[in-house]
Amino acid sequence: MTAKSSVTTIVVFDIDGVVRDVGNSYRRALADTVEHFTHTAYRPTPADIDQLKSEGLWNNDWEASQEFIYRHFESLGQTRQQLQLDYKNIVDFFQSRYRGTDPENWNGYICDEPLLLQPQYLENLTASGINWGFFSGATRGSATYVLHKRLGLQSPVLIAMEDAPGKPDPTGLFTTVELLENQVSNLPIIYVGDTVADMYTVRKAREINPHRNWIGVGILPPHVQDTAADSDAYSQTLLAAGAAIVLSNVEQLNPDKITELFPEIAENKA
Repeated sequence: MTAKSSVTTIVVFDIDGVVRDVGNSYRRALADTVEHFTHTAYRPTPADIDQLKSEGLWNNDWEASQEFIYRHFESLGQTRQQLQLDYKNIVDFFQSRYRGTDPENWNGYICDEPLLLQPQYLENLTASGINWGFFSGATRGSATYVLHKRLGLQSPVLIAMEDAPGKPDPTGLFTTVELLENQVSNLPIIYVGDTVADMYTVRKAREINPHRNWIGVGILPPHVQDTAADSDAYSQTLLAAGAAIVLSNVEQLNPDKITELFPEIAENKA
């Protein structure tokens, strides 16, 4: 990281849909899980998953899987009390698809996730006086896999599923910021995410601590970029949830773009 005196901004990244493309991994495992527990009667489409996540409550894909299963059977006239789904079984099946069947050497969908940023991008942020870290609803094992094994980051600041309540609770974001401040207080903060829950997290952080400058930056996940109509609809959803801007790739959030978001940075440097 840069010297404390030169740090101007804190940027916290979500991981799924921002650092890595999970369209054919997490989301595929979710669809597999729902299909399995509905006895092949229902497999949610990408649009179905986006619609559920637009409610802002289903950042955890295990819980989203369970919710889809419940809603399917409710549509057939059954109640949740009648079903009594076993959440652990849902999680175990999901993980068997996402991580794979070998607990030591993962061989599931996670192995083939395309990266959406490169280490050089993060190095450029550091060189420009921007401290960065990660707050994700992914498990620590999954987040560490992409950050350490795929990106080669040694000891990045990371708050994962096990470390904080799920989004949109901002506790994990606050903790990440505390770890990145390095005794430099009141720096402006950007949280970069691809879901409504991510933007709601920023809004709640602002409500709890209105004295800090919080900005949510939305990222379009790759699966919505096939058509202009899908991209525009998803962008509008993120903007309505509180995003200041929406970008098609996280690397577009470069130091110049960050300065545009926080003009006071440029003024202080002048």
